[in-house]
Amino acid sequence: MSLNINYRENFRNRHNSIDEVAEKEMLKVIGVNSVEELIDKTIPKSIRLKKELDISRFSTEQEFLKEIKAIASQNKIYKSYIGQGYYNNYTPTVILRNILENPGWYTQYTPYQAEIAQGRLEALLNFQTMVMDLTGMDVANASLLDEATAAAEAMNMFHGAKKKEQGNKFFVSNGVYPQTLDVLVTRSEPVGIELVIGDPATFEFNNDFFGALVQYPDNLGNAMDYSAFTTEAHKHNVYVVFAADILALTVMTSPGEMGADAVIGNTQRFGVPMGFGGPHAAYFATKEEFKRSISGRIIGVSIDAQGKPALRMALQTREQHIRRDKATSNICTAQVLLAIMSSMYAIYHGPKGLRNIAEKVHGLTRVLADSLKALGLNQSNKAYFDTLHIELDAATINTLRKIAIANEVNFRYFQNAVGIALDETTTPEDLQLIVNIFAEATGKAAVAVDTNQTVNYTWNDALLRKSLYLTHPVFNSYHTEHEMLRYIKRLEAKDLSMVHSMISLGSCTMKLNATTEMIPVTWPEINQLHPFVPLDQAKGYETILNELSKDLIEITGFHGISLQPNSGAQGEYAGLMVIREYFKHHNQTHRNIALIPSSAHGTNPASAVMAGMQVVVVACDEQGYILFDDLKAKAEKHKDNLAVLMVTYPSTHGVYEENIMEITSLIHELGGQVYMDGANMNAQVGLTNPGNIGADVCHLNLHKTFCIPHGGGGPGMGPICCAEHLTPFLPGHKEVQVGGASAMTAVSAAPYGSSSILLIPYAYIKMMGAIGLRKATETAILNANYIRAKLKGNYETLYTGKNDTIAHEMILDTRPLKITSGIQVEDIAKRLMDYGYHAPTVSFPVAGTLMIEPTESETKEELDRFCDALISIRHEIAAIENGQSDREDNPLKNAPHTAETVLQDEWNHSYSRNAAAFPLPYVKERKFWPSVSRVDNTYGDRNLVCSCLPMEAYLES
Repeated sequence: MSLNINYRENFRNRHNSIDEVAEKEMLKVIGVNSVEELIDKTIPKSIRLKKELDISRFSTEQEFLKEIKAIASQNKIYKSYIGQGYYNNYTPTVILRNILENPGWYTQYTPYQAEIAQGRLEALLNFQTMVMDLTGMDVANASLLDEATAAAEAMNMFHGAKKKEQGNKFFVSNGVYPQTLDVLVTRSEPVGIELVIGDPATFEFNNDFFGALVQYPDNLGNAMDYSAFTTEAHKHNVYVVFAADILALTVMTSPGEMGADAVIGNTQRFGVPMGFGGPHAAYFATKEEFKRSISGRIIGVSIDAQGKPALRMALQTREQHIRRDKATSNICTAQVLLAIMSSMYAIYHGPKGLRNIAEKVHGLTRVLADSLKALGLNQSNKAYFDTLHIELDAATINTLRKIAIANEVNFRYFQNAVGIALDETTTPEDLQLIVNIFAEATGKAAVAVDTNQTVNYTWNDALLRKSLYLTHPVFNSYHTEHEMLRYIKRLEAKDLSMVHSMISLGSCTMKLNATTEMIPVTWPEINQLHPFVPLDQAKGYETILNELSKDLIEITGFHGISLQPNSGAQGEYAGLMVIREYFKHHNQTHRNIALIPSSAHGTNPASAVMAGMQVVVVACDEQGYILFDDLKAKAEKHKDNLAVLMVTYPSTHGVYEENIMEITSLIHELGGQVYMDGANMNAQVGLTNPGNIGADVCHLNLHKTFCIPHGGGGPGMGPICCAEHLTPFLPGHKEVQVGGASAMTAVSAAPYGSSSILLIPYAYIKMMGAIGLRKATETAILNANYIRAKLKGNYETLYTGKNDTIAHEMILDTRPLKITSGIQVEDIAKRLMDYGYHAPTVSFPVAGTLMIEPTESETKEELDRFCDALISIRHEIAAIENGQSDREDNPLKNAPHTAETVLQDEWNHSYSRNAAAFPLPYVKERKFWPSVSRVDNTYGDRNLVCSCLPMEAYLES
């Protein structure tokens, strides 16, 4: 027998989980002879690609890791004192290993199904409590994308809340970070807000203004008391937003005590690596009166069916999907994983530990200031936290820059000054090196830095924090590693994630996040770079981002790309803004009509309104296709002002529009552009593409099709690709040269968005290669059609294509069951938990339905288990329909069943404990117990509590 000595492991066969034997069995169930026949029946021939994608690949995971290590090593890890909202810190290793590197945390889905998400909901409640305490505000959300976009959300919130007599002007302090101002410019103009930049120390308000933003401490590091400023603003009914440094708030007076109406910022320096710009969790806090206007998510406390405290998403849950163009924001995600990390950082250190870190940072900054003063240098900040502003002439700055680089040090350079921002990782040895660099640059003898001395705060009593914070036991109980580890694991055990079973969410593409794809993200060469370092220190990143860009352009069939948008909804907005810039360039600013089919992805209408467009909804027919006659009538009616058609392809109904090219041609004939939502790219890659169907721009959900994990509801990335005529207008950035020749202003705080996680899609694409990527799409379509065939007769699919097939997802019509049995879609969702599964997407895009997407990464065995669970549930419903089971007291209405309820001494239900907890044999082997019974959403909204409950509340229950 010969030996296969040239065998090489193939990653694509690990990712695509259907082997040849399983494939044949599945095709037989579907009723087709081959995958090729299935694809031919599903995807219109007119849009199929004529050739294979041109993508280079690594054959094995080992080869990839070796190569990416060599590329990453081209990045230079210098000591960066740039600051500007990004700081080095130490991620406690217990958090690094057990959260950031743990699939039990990073493969969780958004906590829409609260009963199996109590762990991350508690962690997010801790985050909200942390933010509320430190900012001195009444309410906080569960994080936003970054500091700059959080500032824009605050601006828009107060614009919506302004009084009738107020104007549309928004004051922005000249001390705000440049990247924040850049995003504010982008977000203000389309909605009619006028920015006024000025000095908060001298500015005078009038009724033309509705809001104001100040930085605390400011862009140069200066810390000032804004109490008088807020008092004066409030006299004119002007709302004031503070952009505040989260670590500084542990030792400086909170914005709430100065009269702030909202406080935003970044929690990156609480244990989250810089990562060349992200991902990081922004925070957003405000007064009680604005609790129903906050963008994003709020975690609230409610009760479950047993009266126990239970957590859930409150108020704004999926607001943009439900209210669509009336939504206050298009924010569809958060930075959950990073918010959890920062809250755990606060828990690990506690209030005393955080204050010690802040005092160390400030103390070292004070010592450095005194040492530089001893050299005869002028430090212009009278009061500061961690940042010095050293005045120097241009010639000395040039000399200093060369010496600093030679010593592997980065400062922040102004025209006539140098900025130095210290952080948690700064040591006395670092201070000495800084002093030596300045001494050499100025031709003076270096002085010895003395850190063995007592120093005082640089600010007066008004700025010295006296109020308590983080007093809840959760922030004062887990300071040893043993206790911290157990707390993290206790929360993790409450959450169902991809480590337990498939999560078959339609339109959300919960697929394999392979370990090899994840490993490089936490390497120092990747996560310790400041986003504004000189580009020659980021050569590794340059290689990765350029290669990723090239591959995504090839996959989409487009010409240009921006990696800046850091969520899918942000990508939608960026794509529409590029179109808006294109029309401005061609003197067609009157074009502001966005045609949006009812089958489009849920955030599209809100994104269009944010881009200054007027939404016109296009109807769909009974098969789920865009109603072409309605589209044509509305397009022609608005042809003079038509800006864009927003189309999701295949549609959110799970079908490919057969006449998509006729649709895009119509829009182009009338002078409009076509934006394609990339939510369903998992059904396109390698078989067709947006360029091929006639789109002009699309965004890509890298956290869906391209394997960035959902992380419990974020991070995500939503880069946009576009045709050649739109490429010149791709987003730019104040600090780094990116974007097109006529670049619009920035849409995100960092030039490449959440750069560090771009390594994940880079790894996925390179290890899959062209053949693997095409096979992934084919397998996703195969798996979806298999599930549909298996469930037929028990559940009917609402929409199908002209050849009676579906794309990569399907909508099951469960609405008739409400009439026949009283069972609603929510009951099925909760009962699935007893079978060990997360529910598919509930009531979107059609109320009362389930949308299922199995992806390509699940085995036939897992697909069969899932189908068996749904079929078993249908039999339970049939028992209600034929009178064998009570319409109110049945396993579905009482689901989910916790271990506590099943083990109670008394069991008063008409069905057995075994039927409640172990409805199928496989469940006994792999039981996942929900930690609470069904959560009462109405109670939670009527009695909103969004901070940690006293421990007594849990003990009493």
